[in-house]
Amino acid sequence: MNTAYDYVIVGGGIIGLTTAREILKRAPSTKIAIVDKESRLGLHASGRNSGVLHTGIYYAPGTLKAQFCKAGAEALFDYATERGIDVRRDGKLIIPSSAHTQAGMTALLANAAASGIRAERIGPEEVTAIEPHARSEFGGIFCPDTAVIDSPAVMAALQRELAEQNVVFVLGEGVASIDEAAGRLRTPSNELSFGRLLNSAGAHADSVAKLTGAGGDYRLLPFKGIYYKLTPDAAHLVRASIYPVPDPNLPFLGIHFTRSIKNDVYIGPSAIPALGRENYEGLRGTEPVETALTLMQLGGMYLRNHQGFRRLVHKELPHLTAPGFRASAAKLVRELRPEWISPTKKVGIRPQLVNTRTHRLEMDFIVEDGRRSLHVLNSISPAFTSSFAVAGMLADRLMAN
Repeated sequence: MNTAYDYVIVGGGIIGLTTAREILKRAPSTKIAIVDKESRLGLHASGRNSGVLHTGIYYAPGTLKAQFCKAGAEALFDYATERGIDVRRDGKLIIPSSAHTQAGMTALLANAAASGIRAERIGPEEVTAIEPHARSEFGGIFCPDTAVIDSPAVMAALQRELAEQNVVFVLGEGVASIDEAAGRLRTPSNELSFGRLLNSAGAHADSVAKLTGAGGDYRLLPFKGIYYKLTPDAAHLVRASIYPVPDPNLPFLGIHFTRSIKNDVYIGPSAIPALGRENYEGLRGTEPVETALTLMQLGGMYLRNHQGFRRLVHKELPHLTAPGFRASAAKLVRELRPEWISPTKKVGIRPQLVNTRTHRLEMDFIVEDGRRSLHVLNSISPAFTSSFAVAGMLADRLMAN
């Protein structure tokens, strides 16, 4: 089948769906196809995320994350409310786990002030009033606008909405080749012509970009996020979300507690290097060449120690064991008993972009232009939160050419 479209979008995650929706809001007659290698949507990052709508307090002024997070969270909250999707504004506590990390609150509050985010520094008594079982020795920051949402329900609603507007979903079809000059994309069973191409392929975005000659300086490294959960008789220990003050040099927020939209209290995620971009369990999802390249890249980063990478490794290694995971959790919540923390099947893969020329982790969203294409190379957290706002920027760039 050879079909012509104005836009072909590779990747049916939250970024691809919201961008298609934004294009159709501006030009309802546009012909769009969304290509995804999976037989259904939401099997990877967009359907496996924590369900937290972040406020943007972690992101420094001038970054794309700071530009889009707050606006994206508000737009997604409104979308869910209008469509009856479960969403709840619980708020979040950010607390130092030691006197050493206490200084990091100043930078977070400066970020909040610059982006117009509601955030308040509070003392130990106020921490205890909000979360009675949180460690409160060093006070903390309260962000009242942090919310939780039913992420799979958002994905399903977007897919229904786009299907009603005649968007074609080509599912179960990976990208075999892209001829950008001719405006042609091939899958094993189809050939699609396009005016413009959006690459929002998540963990595989760098590979898709290279089919067009883009993304030459980048490679995505997979990090596995493992979660534990409070048992039902201990779930009362956490009312909403409790996070540590993060290391500003690293793109991971650290082990934290989140009461989900279903009222389960999850602990995590870890940030352990994975052996494949879909290595969710055991050796499944591993590929020998991919694993070797990942280990070589990680080894080089450890030796160079850019951005304190060794510190990340040493911090995350204990999370390979249940006692190590519990030790990190106990820095945030008092009186945790080992029997209250149970394993779960919830696992995510965070595809973290590395600049292979500078050997540094990219901390911000990265979007690169091709000849007739646009490549979202680093759609990491808070990409889900930011998606409705990011879609506006991507639509601007796609439709300008």
